[in-house]
Amino acid sequence: MENNMRPETMPRITTNSLAQAFIAEQVAEIRAQVGSKKVLLALSGGVDSSVVAALLIKAIGKQLVCVHVNHGLMRKGESEDVIRVFREGLDANLIYVDATDRFLDLLAGVSDPEKKRKIIGGEFIKVFDEEAAKLSGIEFLAQGTIYPDILESIKAQESGKPVKSHHNVGGLPEDMKMELVEPLKFLYKDEVRVVGEALGLPHGMVYRQPFPGPGLGVRCLGAITRDRLHALREADAILREEFDNCGLSKTVWQYFISVPDMKSVGVKDGARYEGWPAIIRAVNTVDAMEASIEEIPYAVLHKITQRITAEVPGINRVLYDLTPKPTGTIEWE
Repeated sequence: MENNMRPETMPRITTNSLAQAFIAEQVAEIRAQVGSKKVLLALSGGVDSSVVAALLIKAIGKQLVCVHVNHGLMRKGESEDVIRVFREGLDANLIYVDATDRFLDLLAGVSDPEKKRKIIGGEFIKVFDEEAAKLSGIEFLAQGTIYPDILESIKAQESGKPVKSHHNVGGLPEDMKMELVEPLKFLYKDEVRVVGEALGLPHGMVYRQPFPGPGLGVRCLGAITRDRLHALREADAILREEFDNCGLSKTVWQYFISVPDMKSVGVKDGARYEGWPAIIRAVNTVDAMEASIEEIPYAVLHKITQRITAEVPGINRVLYDLTPKPTGTIEWE
């Protein structure tokens, strides 16, 4: 069995007892792998990295060093939330790195989704290497890689083409000095949540909406510009606020805005107004391999549209993506 393929005998983790058995197994494996060395964790604050953090804290305690990199592609207020929850709430050993300019400068003019993912993934590793060099005993890099990341990054046997590369799978440099620790790499998203609850993480953290490693970089479609990225971040914040207000945030698995690199003619204050479209995506899924479309009430769509077009400079249209997975992927890029 290849290292990147889930063992056929591995049961689906659907209960607390199965999760506890998985946790005990992983704690033993982590301790055996790491020994007395230190581990650097790429902590985005999402579900996957949060569960990895909890596992590592259980296994090796203060040997874990968490690094949160703000690559300028986070959702509105997200880095602040990560600092508050992990440093203040969980007493994690957390290093915060603001690398916004560094990432956005590298991504300037890059429109190909795969190149963007590889740039983001490669630069992440460089940042981690730099942080590790400031510390002693760091020999391992922990990641929240899960099984769908691997399945979508390897070449499908039927077509010989990958669906897409994930920054934590396809973007790692071959000369990386640290050894990987990936305790969740054979789990689907629903299993990760069961494990997170078994570890005692807060319900709100375990069921936090998924967020891709490249962040808004794969939602600011095409070549990223700072003004369009700002418009995307503000529009996405409005969408999330309105979903909270109407209760959809409790029933929809993932919802977000994408903004493509194209403009259309509109009218504002009686004059011609060229702006970008904001595309709403709202899907439900169990394992992230297939996804269905959530039906958003028209009144909610109308309010979201009114707010985005009125409050976000640069956006003059709001569109609603009705494509399931397959044929579409959950993200546009």
